[in-house]
Parts: sequence; C-alpha cells; structure tokens
Amino acid sequence: MNTANEVAATMSVTQAAKLLGIGRQTAYDLAAQGKLPGARRLGRRIIVSKRALERFLDGDSGVVTEGGNDVG
Repeated sequence: MNTANEVAATMSVTQAAKLLGIGRQTAYDLAAQGKLPGARRLGRRIIVSKRALERFLDGDSGVVTEGGNDVG
C-alpha cells in the first residue's frame, strides 16, 4: 500500500493510454503486440513502468523500425 510519501513505479494500461493521448483499447493492443514501452504482464494484469514510458516520451524509445532506425 502506498503512503503519502511513496510514488508507484508502475501504472495501469488505462493510465498509460491517457498519458499518451491514445484510446484504452489501442493501448491494450500495443501492449499485446509488445509495442507499448514498459508494458509487462503480471499474472492476468498488465502493468506499465513509469520510467520506461517517460524515457519513451523523452525520445529514448529503443524501439526500432523495420528499416533499422530508432523511432525515438
């Protein structure tokens, strides 16, 4: 359980979708395809690393396109 001074290291796919400005279903589709940065399955749940998502938004995505170029 989080106290007032603790910040969660993860977020839900729905929260990630809001942060990215995309739809909830699109975020779940991306997570299923392995294309949502920081998304990991934890049992039946999918969680998203805040740090990985922030790095992606800062342009350090590590995502490579088919042509071999870094997207971010």
